[in-house]
Amino acid sequence: MSAPLMAEQQNTPEQQNTPEQQDTAGQPAASQSDQSNPHANVPLVPDSPTWNSFHGQLNAQKYSPLDQINVDNVGQLEKVWEVHTGDISDGKGDTPATVWSATPVFANDTLYIGTPFYKLIAYDPATGKEKWRFDTQSSREALTQPVLKNRGVAYWEADNPVEGESCQKIVYMGTMDAQLFAIDADTGKPCQNFADNGVLNVDQWNTINPKFPLSLLQPPTIVGDHVIFGWAGKDWAYEEAPAGTVFSVNARTGEREWTFEALPEDVRAKSGTANVWTQMSADEKNGLIYLPVSSPSPNYWGGNRKEDIPLGTSTTALDINTGKVVWSRQWVHHDLWDYDINSAPTLMDITVDGKEIPALVQATKQGFLFVVNRLTGEDVWPIEERPVPQGDGSVEGEVYSPTQPFPTRPAPLLDQSKKPAIWGLADAVGFGQCSRLWDKLTYEGMYTPPTTRGEGALAYPDSAGGVQWGGVAFDPVSQTAIVNTSHIVQTIKLYNREDYKKADNGSGNESGFAPQEGAPYGMRLNVARNWLGMPCWEPPFGELVAIDMHTGDVKWRKPVGASQQFGFFMPERWGSPTIGGPAVTAGGVVFIGASMDAKARAYSLDTGEELWEDQTEAPVVANPAVYEYKGRQYVAFVAGGNTILKDQVGDQIAVYALPEDKK
Repeated sequence: MSAPLMAEQQNTPEQQNTPEQQDTAGQPAASQSDQSNPHANVPLVPDSPTWNSFHGQLNAQKYSPLDQINVDNVGQLEKVWEVHTGDISDGKGDTPATVWSATPVFANDTLYIGTPFYKLIAYDPATGKEKWRFDTQSSREALTQPVLKNRGVAYWEADNPVEGESCQKIVYMGTMDAQLFAIDADTGKPCQNFADNGVLNVDQWNTINPKFPLSLLQPPTIVGDHVIFGWAGKDWAYEEAPAGTVFSVNARTGEREWTFEALPEDVRAKSGTANVWTQMSADEKNGLIYLPVSSPSPNYWGGNRKEDIPLGTSTTALDINTGKVVWSRQWVHHDLWDYDINSAPTLMDITVDGKEIPALVQATKQGFLFVVNRLTGEDVWPIEERPVPQGDGSVEGEVYSPTQPFPTRPAPLLDQSKKPAIWGLADAVGFGQCSRLWDKLTYEGMYTPPTTRGEGALAYPDSAGGVQWGGVAFDPVSQTAIVNTSHIVQTIKLYNREDYKKADNGSGNESGFAPQEGAPYGMRLNVARNWLGMPCWEPPFGELVAIDMHTGDVKWRKPVGASQQFGFFMPERWGSPTIGGPAVTAGGVVFIGASMDAKARAYSLDTGEELWEDQTEAPVVANPAVYEYKGRQYVAFVAGGNTILKDQVGDQIAVYALPEDKK
């Protein structure tokens, strides 16, 4: 059983996180401290019916206590307004394609949204009428990503606003070129007292291997007066890259308060990343913020980073005020699969065997749900270290962790115990192409290491993840967790430098060739498909799963959406790969988009029955937002698309409510 790394020791004077010194937070010890955790549990309570952050609430439950829309009437939902922002590109011209995953934020009686052209727009929540628009004038260059990408905005307001003063309510949005903007939530004008006239240049702190800007594609996490953010980088490109710093700045001034480094100091210069590129969650009452930490660089070869990196690919809890590590759990040791932690852990109070537990659920790309005590990091259900494959000897300079952590409850959302079965239909259409590919792929079970042999190693799930950044939703009344899963088989192959030069024929979004420049091996990722583009593995290709958090047992699981290729839709019983998270309400309804067929849907929380759907302009890869305004409940979907799913992009915000006479 794994034990959490604890860090209760005092920082040395050189490590104090004062604004004047701007030093990094102390690293945790390599073994569990025998000191008790200083945080006493304050239970979570359902939040007010706002949706003022990326996951609805800081606890990332994506839960609304609203019940005007419920299982009995959700089928009567109608679109009450929609807008098209105009910020869209299919990538066929000079402007890179747009990938729009922004959760609408409802606060200050306004719906706020950020666009992939890095504009911030405020809308009337009942009509969609534009209140104001701010253009950052950011460059439309894909500096760190193959596409232009935005996941939205963050909102802050003063506890004791000063009447007549501007920027007592602020909306924050970052850009790919590492600029953080602070905009007055009422007027749409920059906050002059924040950093440099409303703009904080985060790249000024990019001092270790500054190969690319510290892209701010995910909105900050706002806790009290702290604006806390990590950054996104350029995947698979370099052996040495910027080290994964997390920053906390003052909400009013932009002054840096503390920083956190996931990589040990002696590793930072020769490796990089282990950054936090997705949203964080926080337990404000218990004083903790939870970081989903990604993997070190390069992603698919680790011969340069053989030392212990205990905070890499982890969930790490920090003290909100100091950035000091309180506890950390590593979910992949010596990560060679880009299985970075890609979603905020969901915080919840659950009852297990009659005991009330302050819990945290961390979903992972592997389709695991790790459940631990959110105050201490200790197991709720046992998490076991199990032996894993040790490679085929083809990769020089590599080391392999002898074991990896596996949860015992809930069971893995995807069956990784055996090689995924070949889909007979795809194999027949491909005249045995899938069978031949399977014969050329190395597979010894979960955590089969990358190889230079044959067609490479089979990876299941793929690098985009069995669960993506949408994360886990939670109904605190029934204590039911809802998570959508994507079932995709990918192949990973390493090439020595000479062979890589001959093989490289370009890359796409989460696929193709990447150099890992500086490392002895470049790499290639491919989705396992036949010549017609049909998946080589058996359906379903995506599912929505409900889990009873009293026991960890699955309550129901249903295919979600329909896959699409060349304009043809496959049967919905086969499901669709999914990107985007669910929202759940007190009305017993689960809302989600996420699927290839570009539909918004509602499901019964109790049974998984589909209750409603509507066609949108592009796949809804953003989390939906649920809010109430002037006595009426609304559900907002952003239909922006993602080229990982298919080449269909959009600029639509679609908002639904019950007819006026039905609410």
